[in-house]
Amino acid sequence: MLTEERIVESLRGVFDPELGSDVVDLGMVREISIEGGTVTVGLALTIAECPMRSQIENDTARKVKALPGVDEVVVETRAMTKKQRAELMNKARRRVRENAEPTRVAPTTRAIAVGSGKGGVGKSSVSVNLALAISRLGYTVGLLDADIWGFSIPRMLGAEARIEADADTRLMRPIRIHGIEVVSTGLIVESEETALMWRGLMLSKALEQFLQQVAWSELDYLVIDMPPGTGDIQMALSRLLPQAEMVVVTTPPKNAQKVAVRVADMARRSAMPVVGVIENMSYFETPDGRCFELFGSGGGRELADSIGIPLIGRIPLDPALGRGADVGEPIVAADPDGPTAGVFAAAARRLVELVPPADAETCTGRIAKILDDLRLAPPPG
Repeated sequence: MLTEERIVESLRGVFDPELGSDVVDLGMVREISIEGGTVTVGLALTIAECPMRSQIENDTARKVKALPGVDEVVVETRAMTKKQRAELMNKARRRVRENAEPTRVAPTTRAIAVGSGKGGVGKSSVSVNLALAISRLGYTVGLLDADIWGFSIPRMLGAEARIEADADTRLMRPIRIHGIEVVSTGLIVESEETALMWRGLMLSKALEQFLQQVAWSELDYLVIDMPPGTGDIQMALSRLLPQAEMVVVTTPPKNAQKVAVRVADMARRSAMPVVGVIENMSYFETPDGRCFELFGSGGGRELADSIGIPLIGRIPLDPALGRGADVGEPIVAADPDGPTAGVFAAAARRLVELVPPADAETCTGRIAKILDDLRLAPPPG
């Protein structure tokens, strides 16, 4: 049932990136009204010309739209009163002094969870090549292999180095390969044949360590390769990284679409917006340009239409994708100007449009810093 409390909880995933706090805690949410499937959210920003206004409005709309029963979201913004602004600045100063991030993923990092309803749809291959494609657009990108016991990212990237802990901080350092930062249990265990016989609680704890005990850089995007299905890792991610948003990978058959819709439903129940669908193994293209839909057609489009989000890519059935995954040469890195890499590049551009990189400095943060500087500055004369 759609309630004001449920909406407020979802808005805790809308952050002021610089302060690392959400719009609910900062007191920016002033009104919420529900009329049928239409939700109106009233937001009060520190100043009317806040440069973060568009991002905050878009994030608010996506978070609320992810809730079951919501058909339309109207975001109304206005400037705070002097009293409201003063209260916010007091809270902002406390946040600056007491800032202790729950994870080491920067609040400005856009987290993209790549999920699927079942295994065998090429989700990990999509995660690797999508991360590389976003990196080629000029962004700083990390890739987290959250498929803890089914890890395959290291082999796909040709990663042979092992994750080590910093002697001083005791934090794990991601390896860097193909220009992106990578963390995986496959970079920790003795060999890729090692079976991890862990129960759900240990899987969630491993994800927590990857988010809290890894010295990630100030990433623009963190792509997270999720295990298939709707289990412990998925639920833990929505709790540990509330800014995460999901891309669902499916294949053309209609029965695959019916399975994939479950992971989208799980994301929405966890207030995790689903921002796009990628259809893998969509078609086979011959050298003379003819296309054959070997596994049927329409599953990706039907899934996207059923949950009201865009289909951001149709990845062809390219033998080079499989060969590259086996020998550690992902196609976006091995053949960046080829047609399949071009499809990944287009999907990456569309994803960046849907989830734009965060502005590193906000109007709220700037005002807080100015007030702190004034408070700490010595008196004139």
